[in-house]
Amino acid sequence: MSCQAFSSVVVFEKPGAAKGADKVAIQCLEWCCKNFYVGWKDGVVQRLAPPSKRGGNGEAPRIVEANRRQMGKSGPVARLKAVPLLNHLLVLWDSSLTVLNMFSLERVSALRRVENVSLFEVGDARDASVEVFTASARRRAVSVCRLSVGTWECVTRLSLQQDPVALAVTEACLCVATVDRYVLHQYESGDALCLFQHNLSKQRIIAKKAGRGEFLLNGPGSLGMFVTNDGTSRRPPVQWPEGVLDAAVHFPYVLTLQSQAVHVYSMVDQKLKQVISVSRAAELLSTPDHVFIVTEKEIHRLSPRPLEDQIRALAQRERTDEALLLLDGVQALLPEDLYNDLHKNITSMSGMQHFYLERFYEAKRLFIEADLDPRELLSLYPEASIISGHFTSELPAVSTCRDFQKLREEDDAAYRRYLSFLGDFLWTVRGTDQTSGLERDVDSALLRIYLQLEESDQLIRFVSSPNHCRLEQCAEHLKQHGSFFALGLLYQSHGQQSNAIQTWIDIVEDEYDNGSSSDVYQHILNCLARLEDRDTFWTFAGWALQRNQEAGVQIFTQKDKEGFKIPGEIVGFLAKYPLALMLYLEFLVGDMSSTEEKHHTLLAATYVTAVLQTAPGEAGGSAGKQIRWRLQELLWRSPYYNVHAVHEKVMHTDLQKEKAILLGKLGRHGEALQILVHEEKDGQAAEEYCRRTSAGQKRKCRQAIFHTLLQIHLDSGAVGAAADLLERSGPCFDAAGVLRLLPASWSLQLVSRFLRAALRGALHDRRMREVEVGLASLEHLRYRSTWMKTAARMIKVGRGEVCQVCQHLLRSSEFACTTDGQLTHTGCTQSLQDSSQM
Repeated sequence: MSCQAFSSVVVFEKPGAAKGADKVAIQCLEWCCKNFYVGWKDGVVQRLAPPSKRGGNGEAPRIVEANRRQMGKSGPVARLKAVPLLNHLLVLWDSSLTVLNMFSLERVSALRRVENVSLFEVGDARDASVEVFTASARRRAVSVCRLSVGTWECVTRLSLQQDPVALAVTEACLCVATVDRYVLHQYESGDALCLFQHNLSKQRIIAKKAGRGEFLLNGPGSLGMFVTNDGTSRRPPVQWPEGVLDAAVHFPYVLTLQSQAVHVYSMVDQKLKQVISVSRAAELLSTPDHVFIVTEKEIHRLSPRPLEDQIRALAQRERTDEALLLLDGVQALLPEDLYNDLHKNITSMSGMQHFYLERFYEAKRLFIEADLDPRELLSLYPEASIISGHFTSELPAVSTCRDFQKLREEDDAAYRRYLSFLGDFLWTVRGTDQTSGLERDVDSALLRIYLQLEESDQLIRFVSSPNHCRLEQCAEHLKQHGSFFALGLLYQSHGQQSNAIQTWIDIVEDEYDNGSSSDVYQHILNCLARLEDRDTFWTFAGWALQRNQEAGVQIFTQKDKEGFKIPGEIVGFLAKYPLALMLYLEFLVGDMSSTEEKHHTLLAATYVTAVLQTAPGEAGGSAGKQIRWRLQELLWRSPYYNVHAVHEKVMHTDLQKEKAILLGKLGRHGEALQILVHEEKDGQAAEEYCRRTSAGQKRKCRQAIFHTLLQIHLDSGAVGAAADLLERSGPCFDAAGVLRLLPASWSLQLVSRFLRAALRGALHDRRMREVEVGLASLEHLRYRSTWMKTAARMIKVGRGEVCQVCQHLLRSSEFACTTDGQLTHTGCTQSLQDSSQM
């Protein structure tokens, strides 16, 4: 059996007689106030009491007879029940219920004998009385009586459809077993509930009180059924053997009696826990402290072993699941501190059993439930743990334990599975109350685990986040494993930004072989861009630009940090890095929308320098064209740069288009167009100059600029260019002015297309103006018509009329009326018009 829940000892044995000569046997038993009351088959009621002195050999003393009473000449005593509140002993003999004094066994003369009683049961005490339930097979009824010191009163009577066989009571509920079924009676309300049937011919009918509000019944199929007083069941039934003579409940166990043995079952898991051999047993009696077995000649006392000892014994035998079930089942009976201590230890032990069997999911759940000290597991891995201070394991060893040092040498794959579980467990409990005060041990162990398992992604994620690793020890481990990028992250997470960046720089410069240097370089840039330490930032900013100006400039162009990323200071610093300077100025002007003149002027000057320094090769030419295009766009669009300073910068260069744009900004359009036509020899550029310069200007200004370009073409004798200009941009010219400029030698055919377009445009403009005037006149007439119609009719304002805008009464003779007939105050009219427009 799994445990020894009870120990057995004989407390009474009838003095021996010649074999076969003594036929008088014990019939029933009652225990109260350290006294035994024994009912014999010959009608004798005997009181047994413990001796005044204990035996010298330390054995449990045998009880001795105190007194006895003969109920009659013959007939067995069927049942005894003590009522300590009244000092009464109820005796069922010869189908009658008699009341005796508990100690003298004298009959209480004030209380009459109750006849025709087959069964009886005593209920709860109320004030100075108790309820007694008597069942009569002859009357097929149960009487509810109230018994006090000197009175016996019948309160009510419950009728039965069949003869009663067994009887039990708890609180206000009565359970009656008739010849074929069990029935619950709520005797105060009179309600009855039929439970289930039984087979009286094949089984002993048992109905016992199992606790407050609960009964134990012998159900079909040899099932011990637990039934509450509302007819439901809170516990699974117990499967006990056939031929059960009696049963008793001593929480958390159910005891069943057979002629040669007592079986002990757990109410927690419904399993058999112990078998106690006994000969010719007849009855079980459960008391708060003990269970007594009644045989024909002896009384055996079963003393329950302390629950704590039972639980610890199960744990020592590594029956941890059973121990936890029992512990949870008896939680209400144990002090809170004791329960918590037992639960923690046994749950931890159960977790270790699952752990060594590689049932990692269950082990993890149990370790968390037990709030296991992580050092208990860390101490098992000598190569993965860095435990600070002295630590002694408090967990008992289990039979399935393994030596991890030996396991690693013999089966590395298995060892790695255990190591992976440790990492998963530590990561789960990390940051919880379970690791409070152990953060350095846990985090340092996690780092070593990730290194040994070569889990790079996990390692990077771990050291990138705030951690409590022991920096010196963990840094050394990272160096030994060549994880220099992770080493930099570890430095960074501990606030050592300079060491972190220097470590990554060493990787980029190939001092360490640790991943892609380009990725690490980009990581350095991101780190510098987010850095808030001014000194460290400027220490490494130069290196970042020397490595790659185009990429390195992003440390300045990412989100600005107030305090040290000052544009003026950065511009001065970038003077040595022209490409980075140009990109940073583009960032200020384009992304940050800077309106400072010096930024725009310096950007233009930087563009000019870059264009002039661009190599003439294919790649250089392409880059130069792109920069020159950006320069021209800046000169066209920016209104903030110093035109004179930039013009002076390009004056002595071959950047003719740029010169033209700058001259145009100075209003010197003739000079600008002369450069484009004669120096640059680009008529289309000159025409585009006219368009961009005159954009947004008045018509006369636009015509003047185009006339200037036309005059330049005519003066240079470029007849074809002049004709093409008139054909492409005819609407931009004043036809009369053009005719005055054209030489007399030009034929009409040469300018016919221009003249037709000019005439068509003039007619179109005049007709459009006429249409606009007509539409305006029509709208005016419509409003006048509406006003006249409204003013001509009478508007009646009744009493109680309200303004449609403010909803206040119209009290004055002055008011306004909208075109759709709504009346308003004169001051509210404007509000109504505004809302209608919206």
